[in-house]
Amino acid sequence: MRFRMAVVVGILAGTMALAQNVVKYQATINNVKYVYASAPPVARLKAGDILDTNTLDCFGNAIQKPGDTLSMSKGDNPLTGPFYVEGAEPGDTLAVKILDLHVDSNQGVGGFAPGFGAINPTNYTPMLTPPPPEKIWFYPIDHATNTATFQALDSKFSTRIPLHPFFGCIGVAPAGGEARSSIVPAEFGGNMDSPEASVGNTVYFPVNVAGGLLYMGDGHAAMGDGEIAGTAIEVPLHARVQVDVIKGHKISWPRFENDSAIMTVGAYRPLDDCLRIAFTELVSWIHQDYGLSELDAYELLSEVGRIHLNEMVDPNYVIVASIEKKYLPAKKR
Repeated sequence: MRFRMAVVVGILAGTMALAQNVVKYQATINNVKYVYASAPPVARLKAGDILDTNTLDCFGNAIQKPGDTLSMSKGDNPLTGPFYVEGAEPGDTLAVKILDLHVDSNQGVGGFAPGFGAINPTNYTPMLTPPPPEKIWFYPIDHATNTATFQALDSKFSTRIPLHPFFGCIGVAPAGGEARSSIVPAEFGGNMDSPEASVGNTVYFPVNVAGGLLYMGDGHAAMGDGEIAGTAIEVPLHARVQVDVIKGHKISWPRFENDSAIMTVGAYRPLDDCLRIAFTELVSWIHQDYGLSELDAYELLSEVGRIHLNEMVDPNYVIVASIEKKYLPAKKR
């Protein structure tokens, strides 16, 4: 019996070793994309493969020193990818487990520009008032203490901010042959600006086209709720993620999961519809996977559900709704 168990463990270990093939890719300003779309893949992955790659910051790493301007950026949110995942077909779910994220720079950049921001006049919320002028802040990063330093531009005040690296952009090709801008969050993921897209979490996407076509970028070192000025501490990242395909399991919107919670994404305007999407998706997940009726799930979320306003500056706003697994029944098998 002991021998048989050892053989089984050995077989499983060997299977895991084979599954964890590492595919490396190097993104540069010359091979990034600026839309989520059906495009020729830059690499192909198999289920279980680990992707080791880098991403550029939202400015394409163009802004490096005082005096640089936003006009130096070739485009918004350059994306690494797309990556084709073998076996992923429409109607499946693509699972992306985030294994490691490192800030790939010694500084981050933040700023705002006319026409962008949660409390600025914009195309969506015009006001009879002058917009704030373009401003850029640089954030020195101390890798030893895992902090970035905010230095006020109009005084000598400074403070340290703990780092929490995450993908501002991660998503797949949209359905119906659409090409969507890298600044848009929607059903395919995209520019969700979700701190939940961080190490230890798995993000799930609906597969809309063969191979899924995974994109990522817009690295953030830290970000406040709402991302109200329109930027986080923008940084390039070095990342390791592991991909998998859940065959025949269809979802409509991105989801996150870790050991302690399940989380659903709503992306739309106005903000109340954004919240409704997130919570109806969470009710559905609890009902389908944990066996509670929809009304029981609805009531339970009214008592212990949580919401996180990720951002309210992009063409669609983003809210993540969540519930801790300790409040749920055992998952159905």
